[in-house]
Amino acid sequence: GPCTQCSCSSGKEPTKDPSHTKKKENGDGLFVPKIFFGTRTHKQIAQISRELKRTAYCSVPMTILSSRDYTCIHPVVSNSTTNRNEMCVDLLEGKHGKSCAYYHGVHKLVEHHGLQSAHGVYQAWDIEDLVSLGRKLRACAYFAARELMVGADIVFCPYNYLLDPQIRDSMDINLKGQVVILDEAHNIEDCARESVSYGVTESQLRAAREELDFMVSNNIRHKDHEPLRAVCCSLI
Repeated sequence: GPCTQCSCSSGKEPTKDPSHTKKKENGDGLFVPKIFFGTRTHKQIAQISRELKRTAYCSVPMTILSSRDYTCIHPVVSNSTTNRNEMCVDLLEGKHGKSCAYYHGVHKLVEHHGLQSAHGVYQAWDIEDLVSLGRKLRACAYFAARELMVGADIVFCPYNYLLDPQIRDSMDINLKGQVVILDEAHNIEDCARESVSYGVTESQLRAAREELDFMVSNNIRHKDHEPLRAVCCSLI
């Protein structure tokens, strides 16, 4: 039955309350906020997307933001044990005379009917669906998911995509005026701590100290590098 808490129960048109009507910056049309749904792990995103398929909202435009570890399909980068992000950037910039053919096929994946039903209605999907379709079309699933965010009403992602300002900037996520849902929010404290923490090995510290020794001994910005060297030495 109709709800009793708003104007739809009486059949009246809702009043135009400016506090509830958000206009676009150019003043045209309504601004509809996106729902950013944050989870602790990528595995939980797969569970939520399965549940979404079972609801009446399964046709809502959506996307899933995840790292290259889960979505990269480039045969060299995806199988590498080194920093996949740096390798991807090198390919995009054309370093070493090589480029990424999968990146240039992003549009094929974004526009593919596999993410929609036969009548153009969207259907819920998970990361595995996107990656599988990306391999079939030889198109990058990582950047396709980012492209789909533009028209998505629901965006699923891990916590740190919403909490870490550096990741938000790199993924072009703007949370102003949007709806944010955090699943199992009692884990937020640990995630926030991780976002402002950094792990470093003893070998990295020793390598940094050697470089700083060289800087100091050659009188290169001595007043800046001397305190840094002292920090490295004390940590070692």
